[in-house]
Amino acid sequence: PDGASNGADMSLDELTGRRYGPVQVQIYAGQVGAYVEATGDDIDRWRCFAPPSFAGALLFAVAPAFLADPIVVGEVRAVLHGEQTFTWHRPLRIGRPLSVTGTVERVRSRGRTAFITFGLEVADAEAAEPIVQGRSTFAAFAEATGPGNDAGEPDVAERGRNDRASGLEFPPAGAHIEPLEKSASRADLVRYAGASHDWNPIHWDHASAVAVGLEGVIVHGLLAAAWVTQAVARYVPGERPIVDARFRFRSPLRPGVETRVVGEVIDDAAGRFRAALQSETGTHVTADLAVTR
Repeated sequence: PDGASNGADMSLDELTGRRYGPVQVQIYAGQVGAYVEATGDDIDRWRCFAPPSFAGALLFAVAPAFLADPIVVGEVRAVLHGEQTFTWHRPLRIGRPLSVTGTVERVRSRGRTAFITFGLEVADAEAAEPIVQGRSTFAAFAEATGPGNDAGEPDVAERGRNDRASGLEFPPAGAHIEPLEKSASRADLVRYAGASHDWNPIHWDHASAVAVGLEGVIVHGLLAAAWVTQAVARYVPGERPIVDARFRFRSPLRPGVETRVVGEVIDDAAGRFRAALQSETGTHVTADLAVTR
């Protein structure tokens, strides 16, 4: 990262403005295939393009550099994902060379917890056109925490062909979407980590999860968000079915727990949906999404 130092006698406030990248990335068919399989998406649909949720994998082209920043390593015991937004300007074409940059936009402290706003910019490396933009809210803890909200992560609510869909008819305003059932084993979490490069150990190592105050490993927030995205993208053909989305991670989801994505159409003309990932233990993710109309 720009301006990296040894982290001694520094506070997290000094992260503000730090830039990670640009990192040159190319979307390969093999990586997309592994990602689609790990998330349980439609392998027949995503052959020439990556699904919208692949934006999470692009985030982790630069997020590891942020997590390895000497200030973060020196000051933080755990970094957990609280909220995520994405805006898709263009489809994610396989083979496209991309430039990915992450920037710490803001750091807010509350006691021993810091809320870090991390911006993502993905651009076409040749045409310099925006492809995806995102904004993450991370909660950084100086000491162990309990499971809290937000997918085991603290509540930061203040804060081939590719034209096929599922064949489901686009629902009218007020109508509920067809529920989508999902779950992930611990092996599935390792597969997702490999496909997305999100190797945060709280998602695959029990001891690491317990050390930060969780009951055990938890499902990646962005994997759960991918399930929500899939449930809505079924209704929209084309390579860019989702225009923008905001996900809030509400409560921890443990491996092996059966979940359902439920939701409804808020505005059919504007293509706006509201959805949630739920299980018998509660609501794990809530989301607002806009689709291409």
